[in-house]
Amino acid sequence: MDVLSVEGGRRLAGRVHIEGAKNAGLPACVASLLVDEGVVIHRVPQLRDVSTILFTLGSLGKRVVRNGGSVVISEDGPLAAEASAYSVRKMRASFLVLGPLVGRLGRAVVPLPGGCSIGARPVDLHLLGLRALGAHVEETASAVTVTAERLRGARVEFSFPSVGATEQLLMTGTLASGVTEIVNAAVEPEVLDLVELLRAMGAEIEVEGRTIRVAEARLHGAEHTLIPDRIEAGTLLLAGVATRGAVTVVDVRPDHLEPFLAVLRAMGVDVAIEGGDVTASAAGGTRGVDIRTAPHPGFPTDLHPQTAAALACAAGTSQIVETVFEGRYTYVDGMRAMGAQISTDGRTATITGVNGLRGAAVEAPDIRAGAALVLGALAAHGTSAVSGLDKIERGYDKLPDKLQSLGANVERREA
Repeated sequence: MDVLSVEGGRRLAGRVHIEGAKNAGLPACVASLLVDEGVVIHRVPQLRDVSTILFTLGSLGKRVVRNGGSVVISEDGPLAAEASAYSVRKMRASFLVLGPLVGRLGRAVVPLPGGCSIGARPVDLHLLGLRALGAHVEETASAVTVTAERLRGARVEFSFPSVGATEQLLMTGTLASGVTEIVNAAVEPEVLDLVELLRAMGAEIEVEGRTIRVAEARLHGAEHTLIPDRIEAGTLLLAGVATRGAVTVVDVRPDHLEPFLAVLRAMGVDVAIEGGDVTASAAGGTRGVDIRTAPHPGFPTDLHPQTAAALACAAGTSQIVETVFEGRYTYVDGMRAMGAQISTDGRTATITGVNGLRGAAVEAPDIRAGAALVLGALAAHGTSAVSGLDKIERGYDKLPDKLQSLGANVERREA
């Protein structure tokens, strides 16, 4: 297990390039299952999760060619109907192959998914949607088997705007006869990026508020460039905020970041936007705020832990209410080990700002909590050792290198 050694107490400053969005890249790769022609995706980050989804596609019969930040996915013989248990249990996003396989083959067997332990994240809404489209679903303790002679468009209303279930129905709906209407759909930027790819592949999709309509269409291969990763951008901006520095993220979509940037402004951070570049400067310090996570356009749950880390030394008291993933508070113990004053009550965390953090040995429990611990270590006095770097790198490409380019004293080493 690799460890990131962090000598804290340095103000981070400078410009840093942001990769393509991981959470847009994973469904984009899966969408290649919808066609036998080639799909070309650009700005694909070099991440463990991306490698896992590409391995999954290869095991299903796709031919995958990667050249730097571009990936070409084409058909390489008949598709398999059963997904690899190894990859699906390693990452929840692999469950998205279910609908496209059923639409293409009439049958799919997919193990129940794994991934970060940040809550139940059930697949019930995925299966509800597929049943509504006419599929027969059989569940066991370890896998799901779905069959359908012919998928039919239907109206599907979600009890919660699930990103994964929306993406599942978006892709499957392109292969169903008639029109599929998704009500209370997720409209995160990554979901809308998938919509753009599917449109490029020939899909007819209308988005009106939280209602998405997908009409059956003849699909074909396409070329697509992923949107920039708003979560990576927010994390690196917070690295500057936590260290009282000034960081500029380059080539991003400021409109995708606006719910997060509004919170930074409320914290007293100076936010400047110039074209596709965003700068956050916290030289004058920060103050506590109250935050409530919510589906887009609310504050993103994937930036909750990192923001909590930056608030650990803010003046006053902050509260964060987590409404999306009940297990999001895995960062708390590690931050407390650094001297942060954080208490939790149900889905609410209360953070009382302290004068300074101290270095400590901590372990990353998942992607975003691990990133939060790195931010805490950057702000702390002394040396910290953040183990579990492999978990963090599921969501961040070249994070140690990018932090070093901003002036951080970090070093990767083996445990």
